[in-house]
Amino acid sequence: MAERTKRQKKITKKHFRILFGRMQWAMLLFFLMVTVLLIERRNIIYNSTDRCPAILDQSVFTEGAFDKEPECLVIWDSSVPSSVSARQQMSEVLTQMKVPFQEQDMHTNSVLRLSGYENAVIALDDYDVFGSQIFNLFDAVEDGMNLLTVCSPSTLSHFSLIMGRMGIREIGYEQYRVTGLRFLSDFMIGGRLRDYEITDPYDSSSTVSLYDDCIVHMVSADEREMPIIWEYSHGKGKIVVNNLNYFEKAYRGFYSASYGLLSDVCVYPVINASSFYLDDFPSPVPAGEGEYIQRDYNMDIGTFYTNVWWPDIKNLAQKYDVEYTGLVIENYSDENQAPLEGNDDLHRFRYFGNDLLDEGGEIGFHGYNHMPLVLDNFDYQDEFDSYKQWESADDIRASMQELNRFCSTVFPEEAFSVYVPPSNILSAEGRQILAEDFLDVQAIASIYFVGEFEYSQEFEVAEDGIIETPRIISGYIIDPYMEIAALSELNLHYVSSHFQHPDDVLDEDRGASLGWEAMRDRLDEYMSWLYTAAPEIRNLTGSEIAGAVQRYFFLDSKVEMDADAVKISLSNFQDEAWLFVRMNKERPADVQGGTLTELAGGLYLLEAHSNEVIINLEA
Repeated sequence: MAERTKRQKKITKKHFRILFGRMQWAMLLFFLMVTVLLIERRNIIYNSTDRCPAILDQSVFTEGAFDKEPECLVIWDSSVPSSVSARQQMSEVLTQMKVPFQEQDMHTNSVLRLSGYENAVIALDDYDVFGSQIFNLFDAVEDGMNLLTVCSPSTLSHFSLIMGRMGIREIGYEQYRVTGLRFLSDFMIGGRLRDYEITDPYDSSSTVSLYDDCIVHMVSADEREMPIIWEYSHGKGKIVVNNLNYFEKAYRGFYSASYGLLSDVCVYPVINASSFYLDDFPSPVPAGEGEYIQRDYNMDIGTFYTNVWWPDIKNLAQKYDVEYTGLVIENYSDENQAPLEGNDDLHRFRYFGNDLLDEGGEIGFHGYNHMPLVLDNFDYQDEFDSYKQWESADDIRASMQELNRFCSTVFPEEAFSVYVPPSNILSAEGRQILAEDFLDVQAIASIYFVGEFEYSQEFEVAEDGIIETPRIISGYIIDPYMEIAALSELNLHYVSSHFQHPDDVLDEDRGASLGWEAMRDRLDEYMSWLYTAAPEIRNLTGSEIAGAVQRYFFLDSKVEMDADAVKISLSNFQDEAWLFVRMNKERPADVQGGTLTELAGGLYLLEAHSNEVIINLEA
């Protein structure tokens, strides 16, 4: 009996050791799984990424622009509103192209002085103001000057005398309503990929028929195919006619491309950058259910963001090699006065933010909450009912200090150099606080187009040293106006800049009723168009595009040309420089000091490796 009991105890101990051993392995496996999950979700150890191109200390840009004689004369009439608009946009285009130019207002100085200019731009529609001088203008073209006209004529008495020299056989008295644009040549990047719709069209363009020896680049996208942009040789000079007659920011690239057709060679600096921003990301996830998310996925908002939206957004980034810039909102409170309550719920911020960083992205500032940095003197005019003005400048400072504390806690290895204003609204007082008290903020990315409240920008470096990097298009439903703007900026600055919000999927005005899959596919279509049109464009984060804009802004070029080569000298060249080179007559054979890539018909992207580049021409 005792022996039997002894054997049972031995068997029991053996079973216990086996069972305990199995439990140990199960517990160890469970512990490892939890550890991996925590590392994945929290990503506590993260090594910061070196950004390239980095933002440089502004003191390195010590050289001034080249001392060059004016290349172009812009002729306009300050008494005519259409001419004022045309002159304003052409002035901006030539400034962005770094073309030295002068202006002549025919209203205050009616005597034309054309000597010494390689090119001239007519930015007026009443050719009668020239009087008999109109023949002097076209005689100068015949002798070798080039001419760009950007306004359709409002009177025909003097215009009819010289229209044949512009390649026009006949012109009608009524204007033509252009509802879309169709490219017959590939002189603009991305033009030949599709037709482009014009929103809110009006009777804008001259009704013309042309001589057969005109080179027509763009027509109306309809059965009639009314000529919109064409070129015509007149004696030793060239005339380019832009019959579009839309003078706003969204069309600047059409005018820069038209100007580039004039000379044998046209060279100017560009940015070469594509950036995608995620506003309000990471941020607190809205609680509850969204109508269209529930309809299509039967999920609450938080689950949808985690399991559907973010994986799809990451897949697009991986498909097109995009590196997102996420802009943090700490909370969605309506606090507008210090002391401000911090957000202690860090889990989702770490999960989404570190996942973005692991994909090569970047984190920037959006706001402590979603209240723009404005004081009580800023009038929202009942457009933003949920927004409060900050009580004082000190409260604005406190909000940014709390945001910086929060972001530094969640992402201790990150440098937060990019700021995006909530709703793209930023007051002069708020901007001054950013510039003076938050020196790590080196770039502001607001919006390119002028709005009623928005902080509108150009691609430039402001006097206080902050780099202005405007976003051009937004959302998932890229409408026809944004398509035109994207095409235009690709051909002016060689840049694309887009922003989206996670909560776009909740807003019917932003396309939510179409469903997430349709929204995602529309963004995919835009990305496919962009990288088909411009496969050489660089994908950059927010601070990297700021570094690119900084180099572009300070760069200047001087061109000397002979029968064998084009010599390009660069002022303020640092570690890299990008330029457009349009060659309308010769073709390049090889390059010294740079790399040349053809982007469109006769349009090349030059990557300069030094401050002197020589393009040898084909025999």
